[in-house]
Amino acid sequence: MSDLFTSLSYAASGMETQAMRLRLVSENVANADTPGYQRKVTTFHEAMDSDRVETGPVQLDQREAQSIYDPGHPLADETGHYDGSNVDLVIEIADAREAQRSYEANLKLFDQARQMTQSLFELLRR
Repeated sequence: MSDLFTSLSYAASGMETQAMRLRLVSENVANADTPGYQRKVTTFHEAMDSDRVETGPVQLDQREAQSIYDPGHPLADETGHYDGSNVDLVIEIADAREAQRSYEANLKLFDQARQMTQSLFELLRR
């Protein structure tokens, strides 16, 4: 019985971490045109003291920002360039799809574990 609850815990924590990942992707997409914005990323790891998957600390992507030429921009230097963001929308779309599919897989796992638990309770009632 504890294995079913463990799988429910893993699936629920997996959905929470993927929701966090989607939140970071949406922040990155929303700030893609913000000068000087650095893309936010996170990692995942298994919590040592529980049956959960957790996100690591949110970190800033250290890739170099895109240099944009616009002499009329208030942030432009003497050469007419300013630093844009380092957000690549293609990468963000790919990350969003991966997070969505991972979320859906965890949701299916959660649902299957719930159905198995329900079936077990029905067998025990007989």
